[in-house]
Amino acid sequence: MTRGRPLAFSPDEAAHAAMQVFWASGYDNASTRDLLDAMQISRSSLYQAFGNKEQLFLESLRRYREALIGRLERRLASAPSALAFLERLFLDTAGEAGSDRAALGCLIFNSAGELGQRDAATARAARDGVAAITGLFRRAVERAKAEGDIAPACDSHALAHYLTLSMAGLRTLLKTGTDRQAAQSAARLVIDTLRSN
Repeated sequence: MTRGRPLAFSPDEAAHAAMQVFWASGYDNASTRDLLDAMQISRSSLYQAFGNKEQLFLESLRRYREALIGRLERRLASAPSALAFLERLFLDTAGEAGSDRAALGCLIFNSAGELGQRDAATARAARDGVAAITGLFRRAVERAKAEGDIAPACDSHALAHYLTLSMAGLRTLLKTGTDRQAAQSAARLVIDTLRSN
């Protein structure tokens, strides 16, 4: 089997550029032309390195998911308590109100909302991303229970989904331009609800 020509670009940089396009435009609205322009590669190079638009999206979402979950896991591990981790995460997210980052939202939640329950690899990958976020929240809840900040009898599964729902909702509020005070008030209410369990 003969090898193809060596790539004359960085696949890592190209994939990162593609991720930014999908993040800003969504899967359906990200045209191949938009992707090629952002990646600064030719159509043949895209096919050689990534296959097609769907495979490029899957790679982008994988990168985003691994970076996000890895970052959150490190924050959870270094936090003085799981509840402190959750409080800081929600308040920091709310603090992004009015920023360019807030306007982008979360690529995982954006993709899940756009692709819904389609029977396609892209939709399944988005759902897997939401499940990964929920899994991270469940680990935080289990630790908070062990630390005595959440009652041991509480349903960890339900609380993890509540946190995913709350974060998805907060990200949506931020995308619509909610101001920082309103966003932080909502974030504090989420944490107060955890404390009351």
